[in-house]
Order: sequence, then structure tokens, then C-alpha cells
Amino acid sequence: MTMAPAPARAHEVTIHLDDDLLAGGLADVRWALLGTLHAGARSLVVDLSRVQHLPDAAVAVLVSAHRICRARGGAVVLRGADLRTEGLLRRTGLWRVLVAEPAPAAA
Repeated sequence: MTMAPAPARAHEVTIHLDDDLLAGGLADVRWALLGTLHAGARSLVVDLSRVQHLPDAAVAVLVSAHRICRARGGAVVLRGADLRTEGLLRRTGLWRVLVAEPAPAAA
């Protein structure tokens, strides 16, 4: 996992998740997201392009992060989610809460 502030928006931080981090349990994911928010981020972009399957419990962590971001006037954006994750967001209605966007095209 890596974190980098988005250059255009100072209060937006991009967090890159991968399967290895998720396999280690959700505590690391929760600490990464909440630690970034406690450091002052208003919005999070969570890059899922290196995640094969996002566990349901990880989605719950993202919803918790969304509540904090929303209170600050920000949002949580899921970038590069796989089709299974996009389907989960649609079935549960979370597509209205967690914004999904495609991964940027490789140059």
C-alpha cells in the first residue's frame, strides 16, 4: 500500500491497496484509511486496480471512512474496482455512497 496526496487537491489523498495488504487482515486497511483521515485528508481516492477481490468487510471500512469524509465535505472514490466489486456496490445501493471510477488508462 502506498499513499500520495493528489497534486491538484491538497485535501485529497490516494491510497493504493493490493491483495497482500487485504490478505493480512482489515486492521492494516482500517489504520491506513483512518490514519490518513486523522492527518487531515478530506477526501480519499482508493486505488483498487491491484485488488482481485474486495472483501465485504473491507467495504464496511470504506463506508466508515466515507462518513468521516462526508462530514468534512469530501468523499471516498474507488478507482479501478473490478466487476465483482462494482456489482456489489450496485446490488447494495452503495454506488450512491462510494463513487466508483475507472482506472486511468496506461500511457
